[in-house]
Amino acid sequence: MLTSDSLQFLYDLSQNNNRDWFEKNKKRYESMLKKPFEATVAAIIERVQAFEPAYGPLVPKDCIFRIYRDIRFSKDKLPYKTNVAASFNPKGIKSNADAMSYPGYYLHLEFGSLWIGGGGYFLDKEPLHKVRTAIAQDPEAFHTLLAAPDFVEKFGGLAVGETNKVMPAEFKEAAQSEPLLRNKQFYFMSEMEPEIALRADFPDFIAGYFRAGKPLNDWLRRVVFNT
Repeated sequence: MLTSDSLQFLYDLSQNNNRDWFEKNKKRYESMLKKPFEATVAAIIERVQAFEPAYGPLVPKDCIFRIYRDIRFSKDKLPYKTNVAASFNPKGIKSNADAMSYPGYYLHLEFGSLWIGGGGYFLDKEPLHKVRTAIAQDPEAFHTLLAAPDFVEKFGGLAVGETNKVMPAEFKEAAQSEPLLRNKQFYFMSEMEPEIALRADFPDFIAGYFRAGKPLNDWLRRVVFNT
């Protein structure tokens, strides 16, 4: 599992984000960060399967993002991410609209922060329209999900994401009384100290947060994918 050496490597990488340093420290990366994170993700998947049966076939490689940055079209030419992250989604982390729009869970660890969350972060045009339509038709049901005690305790509510200043004509009137219709993203996220990742019960801790977000994810899946 993750150790203080894992966090130390993430810090060292943030201070030495270049290929020469990484190649010299690749064995450290493999032993202190890559393999421990894979083991952690495997343990999280096992626990999530208890309340998300569709996650049964998932393995760590389906969830974990590469540490190598795609710099082909970026002004930022730093070659490595200074975090490890995983997206828990039965469709995996494939780069297609269907997988990207599917509501799942997310884990992100860097030297200074730990992020736990999920929901609908990348909603394509059609999924976003479906979510807005469902909220407009029954805003009370949506707000009941957001007011669930465990969800509020762990996430505080929806994260503040991107919004539309100019709304589609069919939602303009409804958005005056329901501001959440302006959201382009419907996700939840909690930030905490990274040392929590060193806890012996960290996979159970993460599963508890994911479980708190499941009712909202279930609602989003029904609305977007009829599942």
